[in-house]
Amino acid sequence: MAKRSRAIDPRLLEVLVAPISQAPLRYDSEAQELISDQDGLAFPIRDGIPILLIDEARQIGDAPAAPAAAHESE
Repeated sequence: MAKRSRAIDPRLLEVLVAPISQAPLRYDSEAQELISDQDGLAFPIRDGIPILLIDEARQIGDAPAAPAAAHESE
């Protein structure tokens, strides 16, 4: 069975940010991922739902691994 890709609503992309850096995310429609260039992480989109969990992200490029505790409470 072929995997169908769903387009992400552009309005959703305007409000979503990376969970670590709070930087904007870039949508990769071919890989069905949201990319945080600043953090060097790719977050999967499953069944049209962005999974913005650090543990689910894939490291990309030469960026250092994201620290698990980077989202400290203020």
